[in-house]
Amino acid sequence: MKDYRFETECIHAGYKAESGQPQVLPIVQNTTYRYYNGEDVAKLFDLESADFMYSRLGSPTVSALEEKMAKLEGGTAGIATSAGQAANLITMLNICQCGDHIVSSSAIYGGTHNLFNVTLKKMGIETTFVDQDAPIEEIRKAFKPNTKALFAESLGNPALCVLDFEKFSTLAKEAGVPLVVDNTLASPYLCRPLEHGADIVTHSTTKWADGHATSVGGMVVEGGNFDWNKYADKFPGMVEPDESYHGLKFYEKFGNTAFCTKLRAQMLRDLGCTMSPMNAWLTFQGLDTLPLRMERHSENAYKLAKFLESHPKVDWVIYPGLEGNKHYELAKKYLPKGASGVLSFGVKGGRKAGEEFLENLELASIVVHVGDIRTSVLHPASTTHRQLSEEDQIKGGIRPELIRVSVGCESYEDIEADFAQALEKVK
Repeated sequence: MKDYRFETECIHAGYKAESGQPQVLPIVQNTTYRYYNGEDVAKLFDLESADFMYSRLGSPTVSALEEKMAKLEGGTAGIATSAGQAANLITMLNICQCGDHIVSSSAIYGGTHNLFNVTLKKMGIETTFVDQDAPIEEIRKAFKPNTKALFAESLGNPALCVLDFEKFSTLAKEAGVPLVVDNTLASPYLCRPLEHGADIVTHSTTKWADGHATSVGGMVVEGGNFDWNKYADKFPGMVEPDESYHGLKFYEKFGNTAFCTKLRAQMLRDLGCTMSPMNAWLTFQGLDTLPLRMERHSENAYKLAKFLESHPKVDWVIYPGLEGNKHYELAKKYLPKGASGVLSFGVKGGRKAGEEFLENLELASIVVHVGDIRTSVLHPASTTHRQLSEEDQIKGGIRPELIRVSVGCESYEDIEADFAQALEKVK
């Protein structure tokens, strides 16, 4: 299929109906696939064939979503997972082994922070968290001889720090490690990290990709530009003979899709964190309208941020699209189509006043989620980032009073009216 503009690819990439076939991607709800000779099956197990054999490793519906997301991010291959956390987990396990080290921005989702700081630590993989806004010389000090990856979010959740891609890609290249960027809050419509120096992109497709709060899922997209051979001593799993595939060398055989091939052949094989066909289908449909939704989300979020900024009961507002925000210039550079649909703010009176505000809302929902067409709110310090220490919360930009808002696609006037009445009732 020829290359089209982004909006067109959202609708057409990943699936093309043959004559007489369904116009819309079908759901293939199936576990296994029939063959008529053993040689064909053997080729599957030797990675000599990319056909389907068992849905833990892939299925037609999931494969269509992988192809679409890879196309939208400008990558060479994609792997769909059961959740965004699974995407980040298997990415790091595909890169690192016991005794290795990761450098990560501290301004990341609380669940990912716990994954790195607690779960991976139990596996012998250590993480050093850094202030992504610190001078490059300071961040450089965090790297060690055993550092194998640099991780950040394109737009931090919920501190809304815009990543300085130029600085982070420079650091990754200096260290000879892949730059892994979680692009969940931005979406590929607003930002394509691979175009700015990232090597691997991850997503929680549960958020903007789905857009309707119906389907949990994740995605890993390979950029195909990282030279694993150049740093062969650091990444033996990519370049040395693999004992589970009779000495196969992934990078030698699969080139610019080697990372995702290894993810499927080993991580999905061994961990089983596969996306279901139904969730893949729902996410695939959600992507059809991603550009339209992101424009509306961003427009509504900007208007609400301006309203809150001027409200006498609001202490502060964080939204990268606002002039005066410390990441405004980075947002203009890396998020030119809009600064996403998420903002944070604090109500005067601190945490107690913020809790009162949340209880006063009528239209907006209190849910542990972002990226829905419905406006939702949350207090991260007591929910999504509850497991972090107070010190780590502050380092990640999570003030005790911070309220995160995922601005929906409702009429803006109705959203503003709901926030206005809720603030008015705060004593």
